[in-house]
Amino acid sequence: MYNINIVGLGPGDKDQMPIKTEKLIKEAKTVFLRTKDHPAVKELETEGVCFKSFDYLYEDAGEDFEVVYTSIVEQLIKLAEEKEVLYAVPGHPMVAERTVKELLENYPNVNILGGKSFIDDLFQSVKVDPVEGFQLLDSFDLNHDTINTGQHLIVMQVFNAFMAGEVKLTLMEKYPDDHEVAVVDAAGSAQEKITWMPLYEIDRFAGVYNLRSLYIPPLERDEQVTSLSTLQYYIDRVTDPEKGDVWINEQTAHSLIKYLNEETEELVQAIQKEDSENWMEELGDVLTQLLYQSSIAEKEGLFTFEEVLETVNRKIRRRHPHVFDGVKASTPEEVNAIWQNIKAEEKRGKDETR
Repeated sequence: MYNINIVGLGPGDKDQMPIKTEKLIKEAKTVFLRTKDHPAVKELETEGVCFKSFDYLYEDAGEDFEVVYTSIVEQLIKLAEEKEVLYAVPGHPMVAERTVKELLENYPNVNILGGKSFIDDLFQSVKVDPVEGFQLLDSFDLNHDTINTGQHLIVMQVFNAFMAGEVKLTLMEKYPDDHEVAVVDAAGSAQEKITWMPLYEIDRFAGVYNLRSLYIPPLERDEQVTSLSTLQYYIDRVTDPEKGDVWINEQTAHSLIKYLNEETEELVQAIQKEDSENWMEELGDVLTQLLYQSSIAEKEGLFTFEEVLETVNRKIRRRHPHVFDGVKASTPEEVNAIWQNIKAEEKRGKDETR
């Protein structure tokens, strides 16, 4: 069993590549590539470096890149049974490189030998200080629930119109359609190109751009209207003892019960009437009442809203082993049996601690 040694080709031209990485590549008899579509590869080929790429796997797989990554990993491991392997990937091996992650999980003799990430060059290109806070996300795993609209956001691998369209739809769940974003190609290289445009236009292009990323500037606080943290911020301002709302600060948990009941009843009526617009609004009103209750409890030193979230998250996770832990439950009756067993265990645990 031999080593699989991994180097990063850097974000663009060979000039951006660390000297040590270039030396390793030039000394190798053969360098295996995830993709040959990289500026540094063309330069190194003219200097006599022999590359073998896995690009043909992309052509066979269509849009199913998960299959491509798994196949690359399997082939590299098979090669390492007979000889030392040098594998080169774009950027830095430890920055959003799926094949490297799978190799580390499935093969014991993997060495990361370095490289340069595109991140520094991208921040320089868009003139942003990363200390302000940022998220780096892969277009393949983009989920609007994980996006923090108050931070700088970089989405990697927005390489074709199909992927850009998927990214656009996800981002438009959180950002205004006309929010100005930057499409960044080959950051830091001689081929660097930055194009600012409204979010809704990012998929209007043809061709494949393997070194393309998307930069999304943060929203101002009052623009972050899809964020729970914004609601918490507003509630904190409204309930501030000195600068907040006088009426709410005179209320107690008990005096607010009638308003919670009223809002809950209005929510029930909206659901029964199948009035979706009112249903949505009343859910917000009930949520506001819950946050008022949490705020009062926090001021009295009883518990915080974060502790409420911790409790409910642990409960949801614990009570759904058939969703998270592979426990089989294909009928409502089987689910109910699981719930009853879990609830009984929870009750025994509480009784034992009394």
